[in-house]
Amino acid sequence: MFADLPPSLFWPLVIVLGLCLGSFLNVVVTRLPVMLMQGWRAEAREALELEDEQDEESTATFNLITPASQCPACRASIAWHDNVPLLGYLKRRGKCAGCGKHISLQYPLIELAGMALVVAVFAIHGASLESLFLTGACLTLLALAAIDFRTQLLPDIITLPLLWVGLGYQLLFQPLMLTSGVIGAMAGYLSLWGFYWLFKLVTGKEGMGYGDFKLLAALGAWLGWQALPMVLILSAGVGAVVGILIQLAIPRLRGAPMPFGPFLAMAGWIALLAGAPLQAAYLGLVS
Repeated sequence: MFADLPPSLFWPLVIVLGLCLGSFLNVVVTRLPVMLMQGWRAEAREALELEDEQDEESTATFNLITPASQCPACRASIAWHDNVPLLGYLKRRGKCAGCGKHISLQYPLIELAGMALVVAVFAIHGASLESLFLTGACLTLLALAAIDFRTQLLPDIITLPLLWVGLGYQLLFQPLMLTSGVIGAMAGYLSLWGFYWLFKLVTGKEGMGYGDFKLLAALGAWLGWQALPMVLILSAGVGAVVGILIQLAIPRLRGAPMPFGPFLAMAGWIALLAGAPLQAAYLGLVS
């Protein structure tokens, strides 16, 4: 039924859907790391047989639903009309209605990125069940990229389901690629795991985290092992260029660790949305 709508209704609905999903991703990006830290802290206290913390902050309910949206600075609740994706931010000119302090650009940027990804998926694949799977994959990559950029974490609670859903996608829509997806998941993990240990043996430093291994494994499940060289080349190339530009523009960040997850996510978007022509061009260059 959705596919039968005229373009004048279909595309506005897709745009609104993308903005709303991007708004939800902001909640995930902001709250999930805090939820994980709270869980790890509670597990550590239990393992050490320490008394539970009983302060108000530790006992208050905190999840993806509760509490309602708040200003990061003054903790004042945000009215529903100020919480409308993108429009609420523009209406208040990026400031809290209560304290007047600036609200991070992260919020409209993720909403716009979510909208762009959803529009791109539906423009390429049309209104179909496959598009819903690909939309979920692209938005999950967006959430992982933002979380890794903010916290240098790639939570298992997101990366592992992304891997399994990728294998399910192969089974449902291109079963002949299922073996390639399984091999891709194995090769994706082991390739970065091997690089990690080689780099550590040579330099004595850790070049990346285990979350990067799992993210590349998930991309291998979605794309098949044949796409992994292209994904690594794209992510390394974009990462090198962006890293150089950031360090030239912000000298205080020179030598600071830079998360690799956002660049893997960018490469994943490119491969998911334009993988077939890029793969053909890549194979033509190397053959």
